[in-house]
Parts: sequence; C-alpha cells; structure tokens
Amino acid sequence: MTGSDLAARQAALVAALVAAGPLPPGFTAGPVDAARRALLRKRGGEVARHWPLLAAGLGPDWPAVFADWAAGRPGSGGLRDGWDLARALRDRGVLPPVAAEELALREATVHYDGRRHPRPRRLPAVRRAGGAVAVQLAGRVRLLRPARR
Repeated sequence: MTGSDLAARQAALVAALVAAGPLPPGFTAGPVDAARRALLRKRGGEVARHWPLLAAGLGPDWPAVFADWAAGRPGSGGLRDGWDLARALRDRGVLPPVAAEELALREATVHYDGRRHPRPRRLPAVRRAGGAVAVQLAGRVRLLRPARR
C-alpha cells in the first residue's frame, strides 16, 4: 500500500466517523458506529464547556439535541459548534431562555459570521436572541431584557 492509498483510506474513515461519510471498505459498521457516537459525545462535552447555559438549558435532552444537530457536520471547535447550534435552535424557536441570554451576550461582544473565527467587536452593538436583549458599549455588556422563563 502506498502512502497516498493509506491517506485516502484514512480520509474515508475520518469522513465516516465525523461527517456521515460512507463506511470505507474493510471496516465493520458496529465498531465504526460506536467510535462515531463516542466522538459525538466528546464533541458535545467540548461544546458544553464553551456554552454551559445552552447545555444546561436543554437539560437531559442536551446529548440527543447536540448529536442530532452535529451528525453529518464536521466539527468547527467547541465555541463555533455551540454558536451554530444556538443559532439553529433560535431560528427554530426552541432555544431555551437561559441559552438565549447566553447567545445575546456572546453576539453583543463578539462578531461571528458562521464562516470565520469569532473576533471581538470594536463598535457598540445591540443583539437580541429569543427575547433577550444585550447591549455592548465601550467594552461593557449589559443584559437589558432577560428572556422570559
């Protein structure tokens, strides 16, 4: 086996594990599926460290909600994955109130367009998420209206 063959097989295995790619030849579905689920749990834990109120707001549903959302999506890191998930839940109208506050505060202080790495905002900003309104002025952030609980 050449180096390029090995690299292609490794890429196919990674795609099957993290991006819902087809099962590569020579691998059994059971162990690959178990490894995929374990990687999703680990990734969900990393997201929960960056977005604790999102995870807490979803409570016991957190692992399933995250796994459903993340299945088939390559990871972007805990901060960005959590941000993308929070926005997706907000857009569907199912973002828990405490997570709406977390999202509004984060979006008032940091700019994230969904493609590039987040970066601090320099100008004043007002952001709203699920009933929560956050204002950032001169580097200070205030939650003007908490989300309804």
